[in-house]
Amino acid sequence: MSARLYDIPVRRIDGSSCSLGEFKGKVMMIVNVASKCGLTPQYADLEKTYQEYRDRGLVVLGFPANEFAGQEPGTNSEIQQFCQSKFGVQFPMFEKIVVKGEAQHPLYRELIEECPKATPKPDSALRKTLDSHGLGPKNDTDIMWNFEKFLVDRQGKVVARFAPDFNPQDPEIKTAIEAELAKS
Repeated sequence: MSARLYDIPVRRIDGSSCSLGEFKGKVMMIVNVASKCGLTPQYADLEKTYQEYRDRGLVVLGFPANEFAGQEPGTNSEIQQFCQSKFGVQFPMFEKIVVKGEAQHPLYRELIEECPKATPKPDSALRKTLDSHGLGPKNDTDIMWNFEKFLVDRQGKVVARFAPDFNPQDPEIKTAIEAELAKS
């Protein structure tokens, strides 16, 4: 099942076609991102994580999505410009996609099928806030919000999923990354 991730067509933020097969043999952190979210500063830590581990085989992949309170309204070129100018993002960015609901991109359908539940942040203030405003996920398998993270091993298998309020530099995420990078 996991090799299917490599065959799913995606488009880079510049509009060019590719697939995740381009990253076969690497550990991937796949993140749905947004430019106008309270978690947007995580772009800086995603880039820091990418720079810290890229030479060992980690690639961070950003997929802008606008399903959460319209927090990614920009065009692909506006998103790319924002990410580079505001956060110096060098990790691969892709075109805006849909990560939940009927029009969900096949990539996110596969990611969720392989790892249905995210590791929750203990005593999550984000989850409590979302739920209090009726914005929380409808079920445990839905993407909770912007910046949910999927960790994929070198063979294309989803090995972990982290709730959005886990910062990419969180020790639990770094431990999971390091464990996957240590495997050949």
